[in-house]
Amino acid sequence: MKLPLNPVLLALTILTGCATTADQIQQREDHLLAAGFQDQPANTPSRIAMLHQLPAHRFLRRVHGNTVHFVYADPTVCNCLYVGSQTAFGNYQQYRQQQAIADEQQETAMDYSNPSWDWGGWGPGFGGPGFGYGPGFGW
Repeated sequence: MKLPLNPVLLALTILTGCATTADQIQQREDHLLAAGFQDQPANTPSRIAMLHQLPAHRFLRRVHGNTVHFVYADPTVCNCLYVGSQTAFGNYQQYRQQQAIADEQQETAMDYSNPSWDWGGWGPGFGGPGFGYGPGFGW
């Protein structure tokens, strides 16, 4: 009996997605370390139990007196807790903003120039004399 291919593709897609998620988490954690966070391993039964009580892969703020710390729990990739100061968290946020700007710049429209492409087939304003935005463009 021949099995349909769709369940096999679905399983492969799920497995690929898991690897991609782990890679994304690892990349985030590399950036946390670069920003000044310290990784604290869950290397005792007590630490393991506490780590699993925290929301995974989320930032939490911990205020103790005048001191603010940010923690990021990872029970799946490194089995550790990342701890950072207000400065480290600010460094990480600044990196994320810079990355978002860089990503957005990559998504900007590119100029397209190909002599074999017939822009005129797309209607007035796309090709021929007077190419560009102007009367008859429809906007």
